Order: sequence, then C-alpha cells, then structure tokens
Amino acid sequence: MDTRQLKTLVAIHSHGTFARAAGIVGLTPSAVSQQIHALEQELAITLFDRSSRPPKLTPQGMQVLEMARDILQREEDAKASLRGDQIAGTLMLGSVRSSALNLLPQAVVQMRTKHPKLKVNLRVSLSTTLIADVAAGRLDAAVVAEHVGFPNALRWSPFLKEPLWLIAPPGTPERSAIDLLNTMPYVRFQSAVPLANLIDTELSRLGVVTKDVAQIDTIGSIVTCVHQGLGVSVAPHAALSAPEGRNLLRLPFGTPQISRQIGLVERTTSSRKNLIFEMHNMLVSLCGEYGVPHTAQ
Repeated sequence: MDTRQLKTLVAIHSHGTFARAAGIVGLTPSAVSQQIHALEQELAITLFDRSSRPPKLTPQGMQVLEMARDILQREEDAKASLRGDQIAGTLMLGSVRSSALNLLPQAVVQMRTKHPKLKVNLRVSLSTTLIADVAAGRLDAAVVAEHVGFPNALRWSPFLKEPLWLIAPPGTPERSAIDLLNTMPYVRFQSAVPLANLIDTELSRLGVVTKDVAQIDTIGSIVTCVHQGLGVSVAPHAALSAPEGRNLLRLPFGTPQISRQIGLVERTTSSRKNLIFEMHNMLVSLCGEYGVPHTAQ
C-alpha cells in the first residue's frame, strides 16, 4: 500500500467514477483499476461493489477511505514540517450551525493571512457528529457548545461566554421580561441543540406560559421574525450583531441572566495543538468583552 493508491481511492470517491479520477491523478482508467485491484489484494478486502454503475464503495471501502484521508493529511503535514514550514498543511475544522459561526470565518481569514501556506477546510454539522469526527481524527478541532459527556480523549476550551437576551420588535414599550413573555406572541427556538434546551428550561423555571406563534430552527431567522414584528423571543448576544438585531428591544433573559458557552473541542494528543491554541486566541479576541481566555489544562 502506498500513498499513490490512497490518492487514487480518494479521487474516485470525490469525482464519482474511475474515469474521472484517472484525469485527476494523471493515469489511464486501466491504470486506476490496476491500482485499486492491487490495493484490494494487499488488504484482502473488496473496496468497491462493481455490480453497480458507477461502482460504489463497500462498508470496508468507506473505512479504508477514512484511513486514506488521515494518512494523506499526515503525509502533507510531515512534508511541510520537514521543509521548515511549521504552520502549513491542512487544518480540518468543524462547526455547529450557531450564531457564533460568523466569528469562525474571520478567524480563518486571519490565520491564512498570518500563515499563507496553511489551508483550512471547514465543515458545518451537528455537535454529536463533530465530536465523533474529532475523536476519530477526521477533524482537528470543532466549534461546539458546552456539552455533557465529552470523551476523556477530548479537550473542550471555551472561547465565548455570551448572555442571552429577551428580544422584542423595535418600538415595543419597555416592560419586564416576564410581562413581555406572558403577554406577547412568542417565537420559539425549536431545535435539538443545547441552546434550545437551555432556553426552554429557564422559561419553565420562570413559570412563563408562552403564546407560541412560530417554531423556528435557526436563531438568525428568529431575529428576522422578531424584527418584522411577529413576536418576542430569546437570542444569544452574537446573533444580535447583524443589522436586524441592533434596533430590537433587548432585556436580560433569566434571573440571574443566563449565559451560554461556545468553545473548541480537540484531541488531548493532537499534533495541531499549537495551531488550535492560536485559533482559540483569535476567536477570544473577536468575541470582545465576552471572550474567554485559554486556561492551562
């Protein structure tokens, strides 16, 4: 097994067919087939189900594909290190679909400006998927909310602790948060994420009976609906930095005011810990007064 075979395998999966992959890796289609056949013989497994057109990876083939991606990234990183490029290669990042996501591209741009040879690959997914991918080595780090039960092999470092606000349409007469929640239509954040559970738990603790007018699964859409006068809702601070969020009436949500934390999760033995530490510090800076400095662990 050599990296040429692994690159060919990744190319086939990325481009769909042996013929398209051949053009990417600079081989003939027959040479691509020979490489895959040799790899199958060496590993004593079947990588592709050839009864389908185009051939599809078998479950074992998918396992080898993940292994191939990891090996190729390690090869790239090793070459960069030997050349003296200490900050090079590819940083594989993930992020939840959070209002804090708007901070991550800014940090990525800063990283690329500071380290021109560094490539960053960003993927957005659910927190459970991201945590599993970091643990398995498919991602170097991921932006996720405070979570119950991180595996021991992972380290979560918060970079943002932001307050939650009750938000109401522009021009709403200011009253107590409890009064607004009990009397005005309520736009509920309906999603299987920690933030939604945090909001619902505090509403229950406060004894509020909301008059739900909508259930929406993205905070950005909720802010838009409140701005248009649909009702009141609850949103984290970062979500209110966009133009539609700036003119809303906002009151502290919770007694005392509730906050939520967002951080970077990484493997405790990560070879990219220095780079992730640098990314963490950039995110802290972008968070301003709500940034959480890195603590020694």
